[in-house]
Amino acid sequence: MLNAVNLDLATALLGAVRSIQSNPTIRVVLMRGNGRAFMAGGDIATFDQPPEHRAKHFSGLMDAVHAAMEILMGLDQPVVASVHGAVAGAGISVAMAADLVIASEETRFTMGYTKLGVSADGSISWSLPRLVGLRKALEMALLSDVYDAPEALRLGLINKVFAANTLEAETECLVRRLSEGPTVAFGKMKRLMRQSDGRTLPEQLRAEEAALFECIDTQDFASGVRASLNKTRTDFVGK
Repeated sequence: MLNAVNLDLATALLGAVRSIQSNPTIRVVLMRGNGRAFMAGGDIATFDQPPEHRAKHFSGLMDAVHAAMEILMGLDQPVVASVHGAVAGAGISVAMAADLVIASEETRFTMGYTKLGVSADGSISWSLPRLVGLRKALEMALLSDVYDAPEALRLGLINKVFAANTLEAETECLVRRLSEGPTVAFGKMKRLMRQSDGRTLPEQLRAEEAALFECIDTQDFASGVRASLNKTRTDFVGK
């Protein structure tokens, strides 16, 4: 199974992230693929449409994927992508929308869009330059070369690389750690980082102040302060 993106998968993804968005009890989000790959791009078999049907087909597909990506990157909860096998096309778009990405050592990454004669979608043209810089992002996008996991780590596409037989255990460890953290503070921190490019320094400082004041009204802040003073384990509840 390569988890290629078609309208059914895109619609299911949008439904899943909407469900997460409406459920404040969820503390962390994990994305991973069944079978041999995380996601090997779009379902090319469904792309072979008559010219008069192409716009309708791709509009429905992108509407679902793009709505899902916007929700996913705006969640308070940390989003982890645990990837293996092929991470290509739409798959790299989805993976790069996560906050943290860990990979097995056999993972391969490629944009792949230009091999089909199309430009990118799924938010990758927004996230990739922020991760690797404009020059490298253009190289990756225009040439559609394949990058192995160590190179992806060096470029900053991913956070860590693990042996294939330890990826599941390492994923569970990371997810558990995040699930026990201060969810509100995580959300504020994510937005500060993701929105900083569009702000001046004074604007960012005001945003930091506003976020901090919202955090100090939470139960987690009170628990964290008490635990630090008493030198005990912090029991965050996510609110």
